[in-house]
Amino acid sequence: MDVLIQHFNEGGLFMWPILVVGIVVIGIVGERSYVLFFKALNRKDEFTREMRKLILSGNFVKAVKLANTENSPLSRIVKAGLLQVRRTDDVIQSTMDEAALLEVPYLERRTGYLAMLSNVATLAGLLGTVVGLIHSFGAVAKADAATKSTLLAAGISEAMNCTAFGLIVAIPALLAFAVLQSRTQKCVDEINEGSVRIVNLILLNRDKLLANEQNNG
Repeated sequence: MDVLIQHFNEGGLFMWPILVVGIVVIGIVGERSYVLFFKALNRKDEFTREMRKLILSGNFVKAVKLANTENSPLSRIVKAGLLQVRRTDDVIQSTMDEAALLEVPYLERRTGYLAMLSNVATLAGLLGTVVGLIHSFGAVAKADAATKSTLLAAGISEAMNCTAFGLIVAIPALLAFAVLQSRTQKCVDEINEGSVRIVNLILLNRDKLLANEQNNG
């Protein structure tokens, strides 16, 4: 830790913007990982299989209860369609599409910032490098022969530390962006596939669901 602090101090002023970018990256990665890998866990195959059984048996109440219990993007979309079972096919479909439009942006938000922040960290490191070299050669030009080597080494140290720190932040940010973007696309694909399957089941078994809803109404 002491060595890290020493290198940070040697990196100069631009180490601080890079540090701020790194903190923001950690926050986004943590929040998005929680949402995409835990909170938005779709269990598409299991949920679709269980919902299929309930819809085919016409068990409207248990189908809605399952959608409530699951509490995932896919289940909320399905619930929106089930609650419109008395309406026309177009209304059911449009209601589920509207619910999907609300869920998908929730999955996609903030992930794109990671690519941008990766570039910012790289450019901030590059700028710090250039500034460090300017300081180095500017100091050497005005210094006497005895201190030239010391000033040159300090300036190069500032430049290289800034470059390294910028890349240390940029590379993980870019890797995290790729992983989270892939996970987001997988979640969206599962939502689209699962909602299409279930809306077709709802439309084909509307009479069973309506009969059960009326009996429990």
